[in-house]
Amino acid sequence: MMRVLSGIQPTGRFHWGNYFGAIRQYIDLQDGNEAYYFIANLHALTTIRDRGVLWQNTIDAALDLLALGLDPERATLFVQSDVPEVSELTWLLMTGTSLGLLERCHAFKEKKAKGLTADAGLFTYPVLMAADILAYGSHLVPVGEDQVQHIEVCRDLAGSFNHAFGEVFVLPKAKVLESAARVPGTDGEKMSKSYNNTIEIFEDPKSVRKKVMRIVTDSRPMEEPKVPETDHLFQLYSLFAAPAERLAMAALYRAGGFGYGQVKKALADAAEGYFAEARAKRLELAAHPEKVREILGDGAQRARARAQQTLQRAQEACGVKAES
Repeated sequence: MMRVLSGIQPTGRFHWGNYFGAIRQYIDLQDGNEAYYFIANLHALTTIRDRGVLWQNTIDAALDLLALGLDPERATLFVQSDVPEVSELTWLLMTGTSLGLLERCHAFKEKKAKGLTADAGLFTYPVLMAADILAYGSHLVPVGEDQVQHIEVCRDLAGSFNHAFGEVFVLPKAKVLESAARVPGTDGEKMSKSYNNTIEIFEDPKSVRKKVMRIVTDSRPMEEPKVPETDHLFQLYSLFAAPAERLAMAALYRAGGFGYGQVKKALADAAEGYFAEARAKRLELAAHPEKVREILGDGAQRARARAQQTLQRAQEACGVKAES
């Protein structure tokens, strides 16, 4: 059985891109694996400086993940900061991390290139991420293409520590998520909060419909045939539609004689139906916050038990704690 781990930052409400790019795969990976999923509130501190916002985002993230199908009976769900062993492990790894390695990491380089202030949290982000992964002896880490570098950094840090102090850490492998590459936003670019082009999973259905109706399209006349595979509106519809519905819509595109408003209405209807069950489940969970807190507490307890074992091995190996 493979041990799978991934984290998701509570920097705002989850949108369609988060679901199809990552969350749906997390849910699939619960089956046949030992799965650990955490809400990365320590990582989110690099961008959120309001305690109320961060806490509410954390609770919303837990509600969203549970409503979408993350099952605490099949996976361990917890909040990152509830496992302090990870922060201790971060320092052990930090002492053997070269500045050059961190300076080459994408997030830091991109922010610096834009002339933006990059704090020490962002600079050392890959080390905390490595500790997140190594603490649980993770074998597979599902990530998008843009996060593969951080898994390579994790392997470098683990390998360096093992070389210096003995075989303490499992070297993880990245599992690149197939559909994480690009979910179009309302402007046709990749759906991202930073582009302000997102549609939230649990947004009010009327608000979702308004956003869908405002999706940018080209100005070709109705009667002109269109190529479905290159149209971002069709790409979004394909995420929600059943295979037969997708084929019928593709045929409509190729035949022409339709308006994009027709496709937008079909997309809004399909999305509302797709998330209807999850929406109902979220309302039920939100009505029982004590149950959500219990799930997170149980998850943290299980995660800590494993992280404590890893931290103790690392501490004994490098000499900051006597061997037991």
